[in-house]
Amino acid sequence: MVTGSVVSRWLPGLGDELRPFSRSNLIAGLTVTAYLVPQVMAYAIIAGLSPVTGLWAALVAIPLYAILGTSRWLSFGPESSVAVMAAAVIVPLVAAGGTTSANAAAALALAVGVVGLLASLLRLSFVADLLSRPILVGYMAGIAVLMIDSQIDRVLGAITPDSETVFEHLWFLVSSHPQWPAILTAVVVLVALFLISRTRIKAFGPLLALTLGVVVAAVLNAINQPVLLLGEIPAGLPTPAVPSVPAGALPELLLAALGVLLVAYADATLTGRSFHRAGDPPLLPNTELRALALVNVAAGLFRGMPVSTSGSRSAVARATGATSQGYSIAAALFLALVLLVAGPLLEVVPQAALGALVIYAAILLIDVEGFRRLWRFRRSEFWLAIVTTAGVLVFGVLYGVLVAVGLSVLLLLVEVARPHSAVLGFVPDLAGMHDITDFSHAREEPGLLIFRYDSPLFFANADNFLIRAREAMRERMPGLQWFALQCEAIIEIDSTGVDAVQALADEVEAAGIRFTLVRAKSELVETLAKTPLVAQIGEEYIFPTLPTLVGAYRARNVSGPDASAG
Repeated sequence: MVTGSVVSRWLPGLGDELRPFSRSNLIAGLTVTAYLVPQVMAYAIIAGLSPVTGLWAALVAIPLYAILGTSRWLSFGPESSVAVMAAAVIVPLVAAGGTTSANAAAALALAVGVVGLLASLLRLSFVADLLSRPILVGYMAGIAVLMIDSQIDRVLGAITPDSETVFEHLWFLVSSHPQWPAILTAVVVLVALFLISRTRIKAFGPLLALTLGVVVAAVLNAINQPVLLLGEIPAGLPTPAVPSVPAGALPELLLAALGVLLVAYADATLTGRSFHRAGDPPLLPNTELRALALVNVAAGLFRGMPVSTSGSRSAVARATGATSQGYSIAAALFLALVLLVAGPLLEVVPQAALGALVIYAAILLIDVEGFRRLWRFRRSEFWLAIVTTAGVLVFGVLYGVLVAVGLSVLLLLVEVARPHSAVLGFVPDLAGMHDITDFSHAREEPGLLIFRYDSPLFFANADNFLIRAREAMRERMPGLQWFALQCEAIIEIDSTGVDAVQALADEVEAAGIRFTLVRAKSELVETLAKTPLVAQIGEEYIFPTLPTLVGAYRARNVSGPDASAG
């Protein structure tokens, strides 16, 4: 029984009926393989790696997540945003000397896994929730621009000097001399991708478009208009090896790993939620974080690169009839077959064609409709997304992650520091008590002020709480007899918040007004009981519901300072 519990905890995928050789999962696995081979090769190129590195990483990641993860649908492997972030780390590490691109990529994947395992042990899976929707929309748009920028050389067939930003790169391209055979190849592939995406065979779009690119390149090479090809690709399966980097690079590597982990986990979490349906096994955040970490450890040990989840490949699997993660096992078997026998076929793929595939994927990352929704819903969130995009482009992808997290935390603090507050009253023909600003014909109980603060109370909003409460009290003076603090939304309070409530109670009672609490949860009362406040108020003036508060107020028929203060 214990053994079964341990297996279900660490290998939740085995609890599902994998059935990798069922007809539906075999078809889905074959389709996903056809889709991912050109895709992960392109993502490896983004990171400055050999195309086979992407294939090796996918070969390890796909089946391992199938048994470690809790989603039936997610497909793991190299992904666009992670590839761009990896490039930002690999290039300076290689330039500093002491390591190769392949070794740096494997070391980064291993570091992502180690940091992820530590985060899982500390149960830090909630951190991904700090990336709000506007931040993610803006961040992915910035990543898309960087992806396009990284492939301009290949698509134009031109070599530009090294540059640190997108803007410098584009400036150098103005004076470059693009090669029309490369441009023609890329344009043909791009047009084919967009056209095929509108058909019923869109899952095979990347493979068919690259095949067309190979044909175009072969014709151009035959008429002495050369198009640069991928060249030799190692055949066979990856063998395990422990990567190493200079000791002085470890701090930078771990910091980069933290950024990659945050983005990869946020992407996996959001993608998993979007694919989850009623009847599916529950998604367990900490289990997903552990799975992501272990998959990256394996990718690093098998000469791969950092990996994350792919929404597009997951969608392909579901659309082609996958019933469980068995499709991933089938896809891994097909991919192994490709690595063993298809090397010569992959060598003739034009670099411009893979560049076009990356640009196509980047265009799909730009959520234009998402920007439009933010503009219509709330302009401040739209501009937050724009600032995030600019942060990625100006500061680079790694610091762009920090900007995104910082903006998310800042937005959260702004929201909770200036929350909504309300004065409650009665509305004719409507049960209960409601915010009087919502109803023009609402009326308050004469002499009774019920003030509701719609937020936990802590250091960031304590002053705002006092300002709002004092304003509400001042507007009802003279004639105010009871001040009731409605505590339903105050589910957490810190010492600064307690001081603010104490200060308010002192001011209210100094004015000869009775201070009371209503709808305070037991945890809040227990916290306040550790201070003089509960004894000062009196337990008989802490009411569980609004009707009991109003009933007590009316029964006492409060009419003067003597009764109200005593």
